[in-house]
Amino acid sequence: MALLLPLQAKTHWEDTQVLKQLKNALDPTSISSGSCLESWDFSLDPCDNLFGHKFTCGFRCDVVVSGVSRVTDLTLDHAGYSASISSVFWNLPFLQSLDFSNNFFYGPIPDSFSNLTRLRSLTLSSNSFSGEVPPSIGSLSALEELYLNGNGFNGSVPASFVGLVSLKRLELQSNGFTGAFPDLGVLKNLYYLDGSDNGFSGVIPAGFPASLVQLSMRNNSFEGVIPSSIGDLGNLQVVDLSHNRFSGSVPAALFEHPSLEQLTLSFNQFSAVETPNSSGAWSSLIAVDLSDNEITGFLPPFLALMPKLSALSLENNNFTGMIPVLYAFKTANPAPGMSPLVRLLLGGNYLFGPIPEPLRLMKPDSATVTLAGNCLFRCPTFLFFCQGGEQKSSAECRSAGPVIP
Repeated sequence: MALLLPLQAKTHWEDTQVLKQLKNALDPTSISSGSCLESWDFSLDPCDNLFGHKFTCGFRCDVVVSGVSRVTDLTLDHAGYSASISSVFWNLPFLQSLDFSNNFFYGPIPDSFSNLTRLRSLTLSSNSFSGEVPPSIGSLSALEELYLNGNGFNGSVPASFVGLVSLKRLELQSNGFTGAFPDLGVLKNLYYLDGSDNGFSGVIPAGFPASLVQLSMRNNSFEGVIPSSIGDLGNLQVVDLSHNRFSGSVPAALFEHPSLEQLTLSFNQFSAVETPNSSGAWSSLIAVDLSDNEITGFLPPFLALMPKLSALSLENNNFTGMIPVLYAFKTANPAPGMSPLVRLLLGGNYLFGPIPEPLRLMKPDSATVTLAGNCLFRCPTFLFFCQGGEQKSSAECRSAGPVIP
């Protein structure tokens, strides 16, 4: 029943109608005792009774004009609510934050979300939403945070997302998105982008915003080379492009980046590593994972010259040659000002020759080192760094080139 005297109500009548529609859309059996929505009783004015015995939680009101309260925040508790919200007409022009995360909402995102013109944060993560994201979402120019992760969305990411000019954080991971990923280089405020665990394909865009701090696109079907332009993103700290189909060389720009701290490119098809002009001396990298690729040649010496590097995984590639003594010293006895390698994973390659003495003298609890599955014939499994698998057979090792026994 509509309020009879809307001008005397504290809550704007249109906002009350939206709250009513939302509660009516819910499966009644999903409204548990003690939950926010269980306390919503529309025989009373919502904003006038908020945090009382009725309307105990779930939204916030602010007086924005003429003494009338408008709903500015709608944050539901994680109570297992189940509903399709597509039938709700989302006419909440002063709403700034909407959070339905960790429930069982399903169905498509309604087009009427485009009415939420002041929305700054939209959180739909960990539900069962599905279908394609409507292009109208791209009209929310005030939106700063968009969380669509952990749902069943499919189709492509709308090209209209370039209209999200205020966007700072975009989380799309763990859905069924497919197709090419749009070029979002025009989003000058975007600092966090996660499109992992989807079905994106094709080449990765060359244009990312210079503001980007974290880029995660693991477990997709991207292919081709990593554009060297990623090295121009001066604020970048984390890159995770693992579990894709990238090939060619790992760009040198990633190893001399001024702020990059974590680089994860495992489970791709890279065949080489480019050497930076600075030999890594100015690198900020703390962790590098190039495992499970197809990289050939000798272990890159410059990786042991990175002053902050403490975790290095080159497992399951096609590296040959001997273990550089620089790797051993950085692990067991680093120079002053150099962080030690507390994690050095070199297993599953074709490394041969003697194990450098600094490694041989290490104690088991001093670092995590693995050399299993190589061609190191003087690497018995009673040594902690040789455990985890036998060395390759002589025939396997000869197939990779010269072997020094």
